[in-house]
Amino acid sequence: MSEPLQQQIKDLAKQLAPELIEVRRFLHAHPELSYKEFKTSAYIQQQLTTLNIPFQVKATTGVIGLIKGKNPDKRVVALRGDMDALPITEENDVPYKSVNPGIMHACGHDVHTTCLLGAAKILNTLKDEWEGTVKLIFQPGEEKNPGGASLLIKEGVLENPVPQNIFALHVHSGLQVGKLSFRGGMVMASADEIYIVIRAKGGHAAAPQNTADTILIASHLIVSLQQIVSRNNDPFNPSVLSITSFQGGYTTNVIPSEVKLMGTFRAMNEEWRFKAHELITKLSTELVHSMGAEIDIKIDVGYPFVLNNEKLSAAAREKAEAYLGAENIEETELRMGAEDFAYYSHRIPGCFFRLGVGNIAKGISIGVHTPTFNIDEDAIEIGMGMMALLGASPTS
Repeated sequence: MSEPLQQQIKDLAKQLAPELIEVRRFLHAHPELSYKEFKTSAYIQQQLTTLNIPFQVKATTGVIGLIKGKNPDKRVVALRGDMDALPITEENDVPYKSVNPGIMHACGHDVHTTCLLGAAKILNTLKDEWEGTVKLIFQPGEEKNPGGASLLIKEGVLENPVPQNIFALHVHSGLQVGKLSFRGGMVMASADEIYIVIRAKGGHAAAPQNTADTILIASHLIVSLQQIVSRNNDPFNPSVLSITSFQGGYTTNVIPSEVKLMGTFRAMNEEWRFKAHELITKLSTELVHSMGAEIDIKIDVGYPFVLNNEKLSAAAREKAEAYLGAENIEETELRMGAEDFAYYSHRIPGCFFRLGVGNIAKGISIGVHTPTFNIDEDAIEIGMGMMALLGASPTS
């Protein structure tokens, strides 16, 4: 790509930044939960209509736009931005605080959507300066199974035209504003949900001999489940099993007839992932039966692990170094969190990178999924510029 085009993108990002900051503030103030992003979807459609960018609506609220540059059949690149919020009550004291009670953009999806809209404006303005086609994917439902990515794929988002690769960014409050981070290979874990119900004859707490103590059985099970990872998994293969909810009992003198457990299992290897499911089911069933109770166990299979294409990620990192300076590009750490971008990355080469939004000097450092999460809005200029650069320039 020519040096002048890179500079044009940078100049447009700077010029558009104040406008896009207002877009982000509007989206932040009007968050919507997964698969219910109706007003957000309508807002995006209105923005694309104003730009004369054709689009389709898929998976009810997803918006898929197409921008054609010169020689549109030469290459197709997909850029993805998710747009759903979380069921969290915002505690920030800011003018753009959420007006929807109990709902907050606490994971930065308002930023992701804003950066993609900004990239669309830049690419559309410069469409006579770059070759190929850019597919804009404004995606619903990243925060909740089965994941909006899987629904869009079922509805043909990776077809007509077929993207050769796909990019997405994600805010990172632990990374300072002005910086980006990249990583090839494994990036984030798969995520599966575990639901267990233990049932037995309850009774008086003073006569445990007449019961099968569901509290005791559940306690043994929680401890025993830890050996699934510690004694069956290769220590060099990242994996986590956490029981996060224990629901049982309602008073001091009654052994309950039912206890419910919930938890999560994370992995970065698909073979081990499903072997672990079998081990969890087998151990749980046999232990509970051996202690005189019955069990219902369900493992809700969620997102696979995020796999960044090594070659694509290296090329994207090079472009980022040229755009921001090598000193502002870091290596993304492995994380056991999950992201439904994984569905795309297992189908076509993908690159999922991090956008620095923290600013220690301004006191902006709180992590995502918290009621006081916020960003340094200078990151929006960088995010939209980088997304536009990846859309406009060949990476393979």
